[in-house]
Amino acid sequence: MKEVVERLRREVQGPVAEGVPTGRYTTVGIGGPADIFVEATCRDDVAAVCRIAFETGTPMRVLGAGSNVLISDRGVRGIVLHLGRRFRDIRFDGTRVFAEAGATLPRLAKQAAERGLSGIEFGGGIPGTVGGAVVMNAGAHGADISQIVREVYVVGRTGETERYDAAEMQFSYRRSRLSGVYDSVVVGAVFELTPHNPDEIRRRMREFALRRRQTQPLGLASSGSVFKNPPGDYAGRLIEAAGLKGLREGQAMVSEVHGNFIVNLGGATSDDVLRLIDRVRQQVESRFGVRLQLEVELIGM
Repeated sequence: MKEVVERLRREVQGPVAEGVPTGRYTTVGIGGPADIFVEATCRDDVAAVCRIAFETGTPMRVLGAGSNVLISDRGVRGIVLHLGRRFRDIRFDGTRVFAEAGATLPRLAKQAAERGLSGIEFGGGIPGTVGGAVVMNAGAHGADISQIVREVYVVGRTGETERYDAAEMQFSYRRSRLSGVYDSVVVGAVFELTPHNPDEIRRRMREFALRRRQTQPLGLASSGSVFKNPPGDYAGRLIEAAGLKGLREGQAMVSEVHGNFIVNLGGATSDDVLRLIDRVRQQVESRFGVRLQLEVELIGM
C-alpha cells in the first residue's frame, strides 16, 4: 500500500491521505477510515487514480456527497476517491446544461429555475451530486435523471474519458450500467431541459420542498431512502403498515416521520443500521410477502 500512496502523491494534484475517517463525508455520519483517501481537483486526477488503481490491483470506491451510502465502521480497503470543490462546474447552453460530477442536484435545479428551464425540479431536494445521481438514476416526485440526461462522461480504468449517450446508460429504476461498477468514474453529464415559466418552476420547487419537510426526517442524520419501492407500492408504506416506525437498534432508529428512513440518533454504528435493516426486511416479508431491496449502497461490508 505504501507504494500506491507514493505513486498517487507523485501523479495526483489533489491531497492524498491515509486513514481518513469517512463518516465526516456522509450524510448519516457513519464510516470508518479509508486506507487511502484522495480528493480529486480535476479530470486528470481522476484519470490518474483510475489508472493507478487498475495497474496495482487496488480496490477503489467513489464518494460524492455521501448520501445513499452506508460505510462500515471498520473502514474501506483501498482507495476512496472524493470529487472535490473544483469539480462542481455548471455550464448552460440554451436548453442544454453540462454539469460536472461534483455539482449538487439542488444547485443545478436552482440555476436551471433561474433561467426558466424545467425538468430538474425534482432534484432540488435530493442531497446528492450529479455523478451519484447518474449512476443510480436518482429521482423523486415521479421524475428521474434518465428523463433528462443526454450524455454521460466517464473516466475508465485506463484513464481515458468515454462518452455514453442516454440509451447506452441502460437506465432502469434506481440503476444504470454503472451501478456496481467501481473501476470507472462519472466526471460529468449533459442534460436537456425545457423552457418554462420561471415562476411556475419555482412554485413547483417550493411545493416539493414543503412536502419534503412534512414527510422526511430532515432534522436527523440519515442516508436517505433505505429501500427501493417495490413495484406498485412504497417501501415506506409497507414499513409503516408493519408497525415498524420507531424500531431501534442501538442508536439507529426507523424514522417516526418516514418509514423508509433510518436515522442516526447520535453515535449509531454501521452494525446498528445493518441489524435494523435486517429486522425491517424480515418483518415486512413475514407480514406482506415482499422482500425489500436496498437502495442505500453498502461500502466496506
